Amino acid sequence: MRRLQSLIGLTISAWSPADTATMHTASLHLNGADRVRYFAPIAFCAFLAALCLALIVTSAFLTTVRDALAISAAGLFGLVACTALGATFLRVQLRSLRFVTVSTRLSPLASFEAVRRLAQESDWHIVEALPGARIEARTSDSMLHHGEIVAVEFKPHEVLIASVTDPSVGFSLVGQRRCERNIALVRGAVTGAAEND
Repeated sequence: MRRLQSLIGLTISAWSPADTATMHTASLHLNGADRVRYFAPIAFCAFLAALCLALIVTSAFLTTVRDALAISAAGLFGLVACTALGATFLRVQLRSLRFVTVSTRLSPLASFEAVRRLAQESDWHIVEALPGARIEARTSDSMLHHGEIVAVEFKPHEVLIASVTDPSVGFSLVGQRRCERNIALVRGAVTGAAEND
């Protein structure tokens, strides 16, 4: 029951207007293979929708009207359900790729050092580090996969944070909560460093 409530809450939040005060127009760019794996659930929904559409078209050639109506209704229901599910996945995933903005009075280099320190203390694997400009890390989760991707870009007077689930695992509610926790950790590191400065 709790999982169903989480899924309903995620669907509602996906279709509610974004918080434009904290969301940035820039988004995280995944490389080719990660991008394909990240959007695979949407492709699967599109495949199922195409099968339902083929079912509707095929039902037109049936000889009995009763069977044709029943198959058309089932195909239409599947088409609507798959399209709605795919659209919700797409909206949630595109929103997850957008950077969250944190205003700070720190210099980009000081913000970078605060996030780098957090990544080292949290045992994150730093994939890319450009001092004062960008840091990308993978959280350590298990031996089977790398955890979430955390990307942080540093601008004068602001820090841009994005976190997405590991593309090889796919979309999950647990991964979504971990990404929110990662963003909160980075936000806390930056604001904590600004308070101590």
